Amino acid sequence: MSGGLKILLLAGTAEAQVLAKGLAHVGHQVVASLAGVTRAPTPLAVATRSSGFGGRQAQADYMRSEGFDVLVDATHPFAEKITHRSHEICKEMALPYLRLSRPAWVPAPGEIWHHIATVDELSALIPLDEKVFLATGAQSSDIAQALPGRVLFCRRIEAGPEPFALSGGWIIGRPPFSVDAEVALFQQLETTWIVAKNAGGPARAKLAAAQELGLSVAMIDRPQGPDAPTVDSVNAALDWVLDLTVRQNG
Repeated sequence: MSGGLKILLLAGTAEAQVLAKGLAHVGHQVVASLAGVTRAPTPLAVATRSSGFGGRQAQADYMRSEGFDVLVDATHPFAEKITHRSHEICKEMALPYLRLSRPAWVPAPGEIWHHIATVDELSALIPLDEKVFLATGAQSSDIAQALPGRVLFCRRIEAGPEPFALSGGWIIGRPPFSVDAEVALFQQLETTWIVAKNAGGPARAKLAAAQELGLSVAMIDRPQGPDAPTVDSVNAALDWVLDLTVRQNG
């Protein structure tokens, strides 16, 4: 298309991968940014930079020097810091900002969910000596510290040098996971509780497995996003960018 935009895409989700391809396909110049947490991320269909920006000022300087027309934030629903920071920078620069945030999970019939707003509520919710599976990723030290006196297992995509904060250990695995595999894992670990963040998306096997086994789930609700244009699907994001393109080329 003529008059394509230069877009900074904050990536790191499956939706960002699809969106990057769609934006490039219709002629936009897209630069994707990854935080660099995963050593071998799935390649994107556009130019990609990794390891973050190096702080707020560095991000603002980069955005100004590159002359982006718009920022599309398709980071994880719990990437609260980069989301709010990016929105604030865009407001200062009068730069259009869009948040792509996939729909949150809702409990299916028979699932035993306990909603909590903050990690601090975990200690009062989960009794001592329970065997707890943290389906919250490698950066779960705050959750581990909130649950002393429990046996904790935490899953991460790849092995790392960090020792686990408490008893239990790291479980290494790369999604997607089947329900049967999750059931077998939870049985092997003698899991009694699951802690999950309400990330939404297709990775729901752990919740279905918990339901099958009658396990309780401590579901951490999403943080509040910025007061900004927000869509919940890749198609809606593409439509939003198309509308912006028409208005800017008008």
